[in-house]
Amino acid sequence: MSRLAVTLNRLHLANPILVASGTFGYAREMQSFVRLSRIGGIIPKTVTPLPRIGNPPPRTIETAGGMLNSIGLDNDGLEAFIQKNLGFLSELRTSVVVNIAGRDIGEFVAMATRLDEFFPRIAALELNISCPNVSGGVDFGTDPKLTAELVSRVREACRLPVIAKLTPNVTSIVAIAEAAAAAGADAVSLVNTFQGLVVNWRQRSPVLGGGFGGLSGPAIKPLALRAVCQVARAVRIPIIGVGGIASIDDVMDYLVCGASAIQVGTANFYDPGIAERLVDQLDQLMIAEGWQDLREVIGTLQSATKPAQPH
Repeated sequence: MSRLAVTLNRLHLANPILVASGTFGYAREMQSFVRLSRIGGIIPKTVTPLPRIGNPPPRTIETAGGMLNSIGLDNDGLEAFIQKNLGFLSELRTSVVVNIAGRDIGEFVAMATRLDEFFPRIAALELNISCPNVSGGVDFGTDPKLTAELVSRVREACRLPVIAKLTPNVTSIVAIAEAAAAAGADAVSLVNTFQGLVVNWRQRSPVLGGGFGGLSGPAIKPLALRAVCQVARAVRIPIIGVGGIASIDDVMDYLVCGASAIQVGTANFYDPGIAERLVDQLDQLMIAEGWQDLREVIGTLQSATKPAQPH
């Protein structure tokens, strides 16, 4: 199905349907539910230099139209990831994008250098500069200068394509995306979760053990679409749309707004086979519409008017 193939600068994908970091484990857990080779790309849960125990429980709670999570980047660290998971992942007939997070630029660079040893078994790096539920998790993604320095340093340190995953918890996500693009990012992922809070008013306490958490699911889709649309009009690098995707119509909404690929996130929890079905549905839709290439669709939103000011 070459008609589904997309190119995000140096990253080439068989199709534009990926699964988002943190929602698909390390893929091994999901192989009973989905043919992993059919997905355009797999992004395992975030890897940090050293093991992290994450935030105290409870770590997730369902909300109206989505869920709030405060996982805290729980993982076994980079070397454990390489030893336990990379072999399995690299044997899959799909693109593996490793999502990494560090406390400072040096840690990001060191991780990129180490993972570059496994190129091209690893297809790309996704820089998690946007996690809202760890201390300092969004620092690099809220300052254009820091974003640019981080992307530039990682780009210099490895051969791997670089994707910057951006936070929506900023005044202007366009400024951050422009900085990432200018520094050499191959693409940007828009968006990570929105910081939120659920409380038990009777107990006068937050429900999540970590207090604040990241809101995901259908509730954030209109906000994420707005970010994709705004960034698509401002930068020339490809965009990966993320947020509330659970149907083929959701996929198409992101594509016409300017995304070249998408990531399925929260929907994986309650429908683990959804990503594969979306690949099939997208192919069927392209045949029905007579499209030969997804570029016929991407960024074709008609309206170019400025958003109305809220009352």
